[in-house]
Amino acid sequence: MAKIKFTKGELKRQRDALKQFQRYLPTLQLKKQQLQLEILQLSSAQEIKKQTLLKKKQAILLWAGLLSDAYVNLKEYLKPQRIDTTLKNIAGVDIPIFEKIEFVNSEYDLFITPLWLDYAILAFREIIILNKEIVLMQEGVNILRQELRITAQRVNLFEKVKIPASQENIRLIKIYIGDQMANAVGRCKIAKRKIAELVLAGGAA
Repeated sequence: MAKIKFTKGELKRQRDALKQFQRYLPTLQLKKQQLQLEILQLSSAQEIKKQTLLKKKQAILLWAGLLSDAYVNLKEYLKPQRIDTTLKNIAGVDIPIFEKIEFVNSEYDLFITPLWLDYAILAFREIIILNKEIVLMQEGVNILRQELRITAQRVNLFEKVKIPASQENIRLIKIYIGDQMANAVGRCKIAKRKIAELVLAGGAA
């Protein structure tokens, strides 16, 4: 624990610091609550996306046997050309938000490709999009959890260390200054009494 000076200047400094801590703490507490809420909401949305992805994968299994067609190579129709994302600010922290994926526009001959190809391309593109959304959501959750950890540490620092320490320092300084003032008053009274005694003694002579 750092040493403090038992002076009026130090008392003012400690009081100013206490006011600053008490003013800043509610902001930190609010940020902590916002982060917790956003993590909960984002995790819930991510779980919904995961369930949707699982259902779509299960649906694909019903016709997956068609993919063995030697004349069809789906990969060339599933290449992302561009992935668009944006940033969302949550309590002062930026997290990535999925916007869209643009795929390479590969044309194919309708006469020599199977009838189910359009449906297959659409289904697999939806899988790719959902996977990307889930990955970005997890990145967002990770960023928010890291920020929550830092914010929670600061809240604990203010609540359990900074504010109690300032309050205790103020108490000790006030006691010390009070004692010094009491001692000064006592010394003043003694000095006055001695002066009075000297005056009386001089008058008697």
